Amino acid sequence: MGMTIRTATAPTIIITMTTDPHLILHQIFSPAFPVGAFAYSHGLEAAVQGGIIGDATDLQGWLEDILNHGSGWSDAVLFAHAARGDDIGPLNELALAMVPSADRRLETEKQGAAFATCARDLWGVDLPNAAYPVAVGRLVHLLGLPQRDALRLYLQAFAANITSAGVRLIPLGQTDGQRITLALAPLHQTIADRAITADLDDIGGFVPMVDIASQRHAALYSRIFRT
Repeated sequence: MGMTIRTATAPTIIITMTTDPHLILHQIFSPAFPVGAFAYSHGLEAAVQGGIIGDATDLQGWLEDILNHGSGWSDAVLFAHAARGDDIGPLNELALAMVPSADRRLETEKQGAAFATCARDLWGVDLPNAAYPVAVGRLVHLLGLPQRDALRLYLQAFAANITSAGVRLIPLGQTDGQRITLALAPLHQTIADRAITADLDDIGGFVPMVDIASQRHAALYSRIFRT
C-alpha cells in the first residue's frame, strides 16, 4: 500500500512512499521514536511515593481511570480532531489549558516539540510544535494515515509508557507490565472508537488523585522522572 506526500518546503515536488502506512504508525509510536517519553511518569512517581500505588492491580486501576476519565480520553478527542484536519491552533490552546500542573504541561509540550521536530526532518511536513496529542494527530492527517488505527496505537503507547514507569517505580516484573498492557487493549479500542467521532464538547473527566499527584511531583525530595 502506498501513499503520496506533498512537502511543505517544495509544494511542487511530490514524494511517493510505498511503505505500508501501518509500518509508519508503528514507527512513530515505537519507544525508539525520539520524544523522550521514558522520562515522564504522568504523576505516577508521586503516587507510588505516597503509597497510593503499590502493586500491579493498583497500577492497572490507575491507568483505567486515566484512560476513561482523564487525559487519556481528553487527548484522544484532541488527537482525533487534529487527525481529521481541524485547525491545530485552537486545539493546542485547549490541550494546554486543560493540563492540571506545570509538570504535565512540560510533559505534553516537550514531547510534542520533539515529535514535531523529528517528523519535519523525516517527512518534510509543515508540522508546528504543539501539545503531544495534537502534534501526532496532525501528522496522521498530513501523511494520510488510518485515523482509527493511529488512535488505538497512540493510546496503547501512552498507557504502555506509564506502565513501564510503574515497572521501575513499584517495582514490578516485566511480565506483570505486559499483563497490564494486554488487559488494557480492549479499552484502547473502545476509547478510540468513541473518540474518533466525538465533539470537543465531549471532552471532560474527573481524576483528582491523578491531577494532585502530578502537582505534588515537583515537591518530591528525590525524583527519577521529570513528571
